[in-house]
Amino acid sequence: MRRTHIRLAAVAAAAALALGAGAGTASAGSAEMPSGTALYNGLTMLGCQNVDRSMLQMCGGLDVLTTDDPAVLTANPFTTDIVILGAGLFPDGGIRPVLDERLRTGFRLAQEYPTARIIVTGGVPQNGRTEARAMGDWLRGAGIAPWRITEEGNSNSTVQNAQFTDRIFRERGTTGAVVVSTGDHVQRAVLNFRQAVDGRIPVTGVVARG
Repeated sequence: MRRTHIRLAAVAAAAALALGAGAGTASAGSAEMPSGTALYNGLTMLGCQNVDRSMLQMCGGLDVLTTDDPAVLTANPFTTDIVILGAGLFPDGGIRPVLDERLRTGFRLAQEYPTARIIVTGGVPQNGRTEARAMGDWLRGAGIAPWRITEEGNSNSTVQNAQFTDRIFRERGTTGAVVVSTGDHVQRAVLNFRQAVDGRIPVTGVVARG
């Protein structure tokens, strides 16, 4: 336990230095160079990858909620997956504004990193349409190639989003994950995904913006 605390303190100190060093080097949304905040989160992400599971929540508290492009996606846009979390649909199967925000952010990342694969995750069907299917339809309609999109339409909670998506990660050799959600839900979702992957791959988050 003491060793884990030391590791977290070291990660926090190194990340703080990276945040200061990287400040102003890139604007949010740049696919060229991660922002200072993205570098900070990249270091905390790596530091949280191999801590004891009991420390994951504390470790995740070091993350800064941000809309910036994550460093892991900039470093490897080939086997890092963009994961867009679902949200409840309207009774007719339509997309609510909160889900539209997540999709627009996922779409932005998909455009900036055209080799990255996308997973849309969420069940709870309305009018015979799961969240994942609605999200997949939205992305295909926006011009994202169908081969890039994987639909996980069986999950009914954020915990299940993480668990069922991890099966996809394992099947195709995903090396990193970027979780897109809204507001402070990102922090809880990242925790659930880190628990699901159990240190096998790094996980970070992006806050959706309208």
